[in-house]
Amino acid sequence: MKKITLSLFALLLCASWLARAELTIEITQGMDGAVPVAIVPFGTAGGVPPQDVAAIVSADLARSGRFAPVPVQNLVGRPVETSQVRFQDWRTLGVDNLVIGKVEPVGGGQYRVQFRLFDVYRGRQITGYSLPAPADRLRYIAHRVSDLIYEALTGQPGAFATRIAYVISESANGKKTYELQLADSDGHNPQTLLSSPQPLMSPAWSPDGAKLAYVSFEKKRAGVFIQDIASGKREELSAFAGINGAPAWSPDGRYLAVTLSRDGNPEIYSMRLSDRALKRLTNGPSIDTEPVWSPDGRSIVFTSDRGGSPQLYRIPAQGGRPERLTFEGNYNASADFSPDGKTLALVHGANGKYRIATQDLDSGRLHVLSDGSLDESPSFAPNGSMIIYATESGRRGVLAAVSSDGRFRQRFSLQQGNVREPVWSPFEKRK
Repeated sequence: MKKITLSLFALLLCASWLARAELTIEITQGMDGAVPVAIVPFGTAGGVPPQDVAAIVSADLARSGRFAPVPVQNLVGRPVETSQVRFQDWRTLGVDNLVIGKVEPVGGGQYRVQFRLFDVYRGRQITGYSLPAPADRLRYIAHRVSDLIYEALTGQPGAFATRIAYVISESANGKKTYELQLADSDGHNPQTLLSSPQPLMSPAWSPDGAKLAYVSFEKKRAGVFIQDIASGKREELSAFAGINGAPAWSPDGRYLAVTLSRDGNPEIYSMRLSDRALKRLTNGPSIDTEPVWSPDGRSIVFTSDRGGSPQLYRIPAQGGRPERLTFEGNYNASADFSPDGKTLALVHGANGKYRIATQDLDSGRLHVLSDGSLDESPSFAPNGSMIIYATESGRRGVLAAVSSDGRFRQRFSLQQGNVREPVWSPFEKRK
């Protein structure tokens, strides 16, 4: 950037790039019975804060599919304090709950966000918090407010203050570029962790959310890497001849399950991260890949064609006899466990279409959730309420999300480029 005119030009270019890089959300299927809620614009003092906290909270609750925020223009008042709330007015609007709040500067680039959640019909407060927020963290704090409201109303932790990782590919001037990116769960604040002219694949979050494992072909062959998100420090863990792929963290963060062909066929191995010691868990003439650990760490589910077509199998985490889990359809792959370990999300293929489904591990019941023809890479939100996955729209790769019961759907898209292989972060470890 050079002087005024070039600085302005660079700023415009930056704004244009951010617009392209930021995922935008479109709700493609609403949920019947969404609960009406009123989110009043938060009061401000000492100038307009850099983020509209109430608008972010309203958007969060709407994209959960479980709530229907009242449009701002239809609100019957703009209370900021409890004493200003007239419950009878809000009852006539037909809302079950009301949220009010304020954002106040406290000096040194810091703010304090206060909010209260009310039960309109009972005329009482359900919960309320006061949260400190640096100016550059106001959007994150708004997501925390959404989490607290969601939990108070549903009894389930919210997942708005989490992140997603995904891979973007884009072609320009005959060259292809791949980027490993992170973004907030609503697609905002994209951050590029790695850019490469060679493919990047299979991102996987560490249990503490501090690192990502992934596959890179930057050395013209597959290698499994781990990268620290905060520092950017990275190391290559696996670079054997042949396949090095599909990393998956154990719940305690001490091991990676990986697919390696170092001994011939693609097999599932467990790697102890402290010394990179390998243990082979499967053994046979088939292709075994895409391992995922159960939340209790006792077993691993993987994809194998040992039965003649890709299906899901389960083995003890220390290795043992595989147990077939899927039987419906001629293709079932790419499993992900629900946080409670009771359900698998998977790609289900039947009649030439590949869609996202869930399977109850106790009953074996399969439930198809998506309606695309080439859906892939399902990943549960850390509270189990939604599943994010990759699909196609207009011959471009986009991301989509569906509620775990299939009643609510949304799509994440970029202005240009293709986006693939999403994975939802765990809950942030708070001190």
